[in-house]
Amino acid sequence: MSEPEAAQHESFDRVNFLELRNSQLAEAIKRVESERHYMEAEILRLQREVKRLKTELDRLRYPPLIVGSVRDILTDGRVVVKSSTGPDFVVNSAETVEHAKITIGSRVALNKQTLAVMGVLPASLDPLVAASEIVDKPNVTYTEIGGLGDQIRDIRESVEFPLLRGELYRKVGVEPPKGVLLIGPPGTGKTLIAKAVAHHTHATFVRLVGSELVQKYIGEGARLVRELFQLARDKSPTIIFIDEVDSIGAKRLEVATSGDREVQRTLMQLLAEMDGFEPLANVKIIAATNRPDILDEALLRPGRFDRIIEIPVPNYIGRVEIFKIHSRGMAVKETIDFESLAGRCEGATGADIKAICTEAGMWAIREEREYVTAADFERAIEKVVGEEELRKESVTMFA
Repeated sequence: MSEPEAAQHESFDRVNFLELRNSQLAEAIKRVESERHYMEAEILRLQREVKRLKTELDRLRYPPLIVGSVRDILTDGRVVVKSSTGPDFVVNSAETVEHAKITIGSRVALNKQTLAVMGVLPASLDPLVAASEIVDKPNVTYTEIGGLGDQIRDIRESVEFPLLRGELYRKVGVEPPKGVLLIGPPGTGKTLIAKAVAHHTHATFVRLVGSELVQKYIGEGARLVRELFQLARDKSPTIIFIDEVDSIGAKRLEVATSGDREVQRTLMQLLAEMDGFEPLANVKIIAATNRPDILDEALLRPGRFDRIIEIPVPNYIGRVEIFKIHSRGMAVKETIDFESLAGRCEGATGADIKAICTEAGMWAIREEREYVTAADFERAIEKVVGEEELRKESVTMFA
């Protein structure tokens, strides 16, 4: 190869080398630029995280606030509040608080040192009251209640129809009953009727046992009653069912202990809510008891419990219906003479008949059969009736 050719070849190799080097440097620059953008984005993310953590730290370091209630609003904008510590204070409110939201009776958050109003809290309900609302309706229907046709008609006219067909009562010119009291021996179906009403009506159903309103501290039971009816008004149309109402509705006595006086305060609050200055509107009350003889007369008067419906022990026809209802889903191999069974259960309640049907099924299970026979019902009657007589003798013995 001549010298000019060698020089030309060397120059060509140098150009290729420089182009390759430039390409490598360009890729390196792009990589560095990409890393720089990533690091800048990461720095921004970390700065935002640091800012969030500082805000969270400041929030956690913020002194706790005191819960109070507004007693009065003065003309100069100051507020009279009652704190949880006891006395009333005249305080200012923070600029961040909307003064239109501050009303008499509102729950507010107060600064621990200056007691200034820092915010308006939402109204709260006692967990017992909030949990008393029935969300999932019971699956009990009126067809599953035997021997109480007249009683079901009365309670539907008093509770269900005023909520569903209120315009009919207005056209007739009568005011529908406010409350219904179900009285009768245990096991006759008082609570079962309330479950059926809850199933068939589209209203909010609130259930509470009377003993749950008896509280330890003074005024707590009355507060629960007040919040219970406030919940009912807010969610109207509403049906309130108070089971075992005799636990708070007993007659007031002149000589009473401090616990009795607290129960009487709860009763007086209940009387005021049922027939006080605030109308109940679309709120209906159902109560149940097996001791109507001890109820206070003020609770039984018209205007509070306008209808008192007696739920009696089922008669012969009712017992036959109840036997058919509770044996409807049982695997029965042969025809059962329910008329004969009902004749042998004189004085039995609906709960007793249900226990007889359950016991008949237990006899089949004991003998590892998949069906129930008439003999199982006969043996079940002997056992349940015998246990009922033994239970009555025990009550008489220890009375």
